[in-house]
Amino acid sequence: MLKEYRSIAEVAGPLMLVRNVEGVTYNELGEIELANGEIRRCKVLEVDGSNALVQLFENAAGINIATSKVRFLGRSLELAVSPDILGRVFDGLGNPIDGGPPIIPEKRLDINGLPMNPAARDYPNEFIQTGISAIDGLNTLVRGQKLPIFSGSGLPHAQLAAQIARQAKVLGSEGKFAVVFAAVGITFEEADFFITDFRKTGAIDRAVLFMNLANDPAVERIATPRMALTAAEYLAFEQNMHVLVIITDITNYAEALREVSAARKEVPGRRGYPGYLYTDLATLYERAGRMRGKEGSITLIPILTMPEDDKTHPIPDLTGYITEGQIILSRELHKKGLTPPIDVLPSLSRLKDKGIGAGKTREDHANTMNQLFAAYARGKEAKELASILGEAALTDVDKLYAKFADEFERRYVSQGYNTDRSIIETLELGWELLDILPVSELKRIKTEYIKKYHPRKDELQDLEG
Repeated sequence: MLKEYRSIAEVAGPLMLVRNVEGVTYNELGEIELANGEIRRCKVLEVDGSNALVQLFENAAGINIATSKVRFLGRSLELAVSPDILGRVFDGLGNPIDGGPPIIPEKRLDINGLPMNPAARDYPNEFIQTGISAIDGLNTLVRGQKLPIFSGSGLPHAQLAAQIARQAKVLGSEGKFAVVFAAVGITFEEADFFITDFRKTGAIDRAVLFMNLANDPAVERIATPRMALTAAEYLAFEQNMHVLVIITDITNYAEALREVSAARKEVPGRRGYPGYLYTDLATLYERAGRMRGKEGSITLIPILTMPEDDKTHPIPDLTGYITEGQIILSRELHKKGLTPPIDVLPSLSRLKDKGIGAGKTREDHANTMNQLFAAYARGKEAKELASILGEAALTDVDKLYAKFADEFERRYVSQGYNTDRSIIETLELGWELLDILPVSELKRIKTEYIKKYHPRKDELQDLEG
């Protein structure tokens, strides 16, 4: 039988101190019963001898210290899972909010999970097609990878997230692919956009959605990504599915951590964030990956808005240390009207070389990728030079590179949010753009590939290799 305590000593904001408790553990759930019978939930943040510091899930208003009582449930926050969670929409604590029936659980899983043993990890090496050329062609996503998207306030990361969730697939095994989407601290309008988009396109049939709104408690915001990753672990390692997890917005999650840390009067770290922010983010990100002996995998795309577009801010900075690259959205490209405004030059996928090439995408992928990067970089330099010295200062070849840069942004990067390009279409488009340049400038591509894939290959058969 559960013990009830009438020893609430203090309530300060979202925190409450309960004295003279026995056998209470860190992260344990509790219930507070008010004099009028109303039940509110809480979670243990700290245990010091017989004192327990708990955080409230709901508002502290109306809690009378003298007449309220607390009981601890002997378990941490859990998610009820079964194959029926696919196609459903939940709140940040795993309760259905789509009007459907409650989930009849196959089991209940602790949302804090366990970190994956490094020795049990399998190396990510399978291509995931997102249908977005700037990602597939140049910063390739690999199954089991952690690839964050760095955005800024007002940039269209929500549309990009919905597009990736709608279009992503592992080639050859589409039937076993699922998306777990967690929205953390977003507005009602954003939540409605995601749910409507998933339903309209039919993507919801293979998706699990967790929605935490901006007016929900901070403690729920901290739980939401863990709920999503617990659902992903169940689908990946028990149902053998390839799971793509998209979490937006990690910045809201970190702000909730800072709020709780300040309420606990902890010594702040950089910019007021708790000193354990790196460790906390790692407990989320490192739950993604592939496991030896398991068919399923978890690929993670966390999305974060960089405060003041600052890449050195603690949240993007620490995220960059833990993950394998980043996709960066550019305010400058957004002002030009490019959709999606992905800035390919500072973006990076550290595992892209493992997921491309013969048998995965196509043999010429690595060569054309390097040539496109180099040509775009030189084209941007030529345009900067023209803006300073005038176009007359450019050589004929520089003018071709400047033209290439413009066409590359207009046709390759900017494809809209409803265009789903196969990897072959992306590679062919890359070749079409490289045809703007003289063949003598294609120094990063093997001659055999030029003869085989160049749009004017029939004219170039006499090239010397």
